[in-house]
Amino acid sequence: MTADKRMTADEAVARLADGMTIGIGGWGSRRKPMALVRAVLRAGLTDLTVVSYGGPDIGLLAAAGRIRKLVTAFVSLDSIPLEPHFRAARQRGGLELVELDESMVMWGLTAAAHRLPFLPVRAGLGSDVMTLNPDLRTVTSPYEDGEELVAVPALALDAALVHLNRADARGNAQYLGPDPYFDDLFCEAAKEAYVSCERIVDSEEFADGGGPQTLLVQRHCVTGVVEAPGGAHFTSCAPDYGRDEAFQAAYARAAADPAAWQEFVARFLSGDEDEYRAAVASFRTRAAS
Repeated sequence: MTADKRMTADEAVARLADGMTIGIGGWGSRRKPMALVRAVLRAGLTDLTVVSYGGPDIGLLAAAGRIRKLVTAFVSLDSIPLEPHFRAARQRGGLELVELDESMVMWGLTAAAHRLPFLPVRAGLGSDVMTLNPDLRTVTSPYEDGEELVAVPALALDAALVHLNRADARGNAQYLGPDPYFDDLFCEAAKEAYVSCERIVDSEEFADGGGPQTLLVQRHCVTGVVEAPGGAHFTSCAPDYGRDEAFQAAYARAAADPAAWQEFVARFLSGDEDEYRAAVASFRTRAAS
């Protein structure tokens, strides 16, 4: 019998520590494990190295001063091109940035998943990626072609945080939207992986609503499973819900003014997840009136 891996978001984050390298799944403002990110904020973790195709996960952590080093290809809210807290952090020199090509991040995670020190890729050649990252090295193919390639270092993670639509108690997890992103690679590249989901189901239910290719994350690389309905809010989690554009706009407006941001934090980020949901419900009621 495989162990029951169910836990709360706070229990999962309690297993993490300051200074860790943490990978955060999703893409931009899509299917981010925001309930887990909010738990990280509550726990006070700091001095983190974060690997992410960044969105508001990076914004919240940067605003709270929790990130020491960020490895990313971009940090965007999708409908808002540049995440405002990330921009502010960069302008004030608040974090170290390693900016890579999107595919370089993917191959760095793949190298870590296969326990390789690096993988050779063409991505980045002829671009400023090599100029911005002078520590990157190239390798020459040992075969007749003799091609020079970028040696993308493994992005090994202490822990990964991802959010999917459904999971079972053993750690298998399924996406039902149009894109898997790279949540499986984040989990496989990590020593420990924590999967939040909209709903924990019996394993037999995976056959409903998707083919075997939708069973993205396998139990062997999952440490804990967190049932978190709405756990990606305010990012999207298709087909369960879309991005909360009104809330995201309010988030971005608040980010532009220190006093407004403190009010936002007090209203939405000063309590637990139940209090967050209640505050969001109140926000929606006022916005609709």
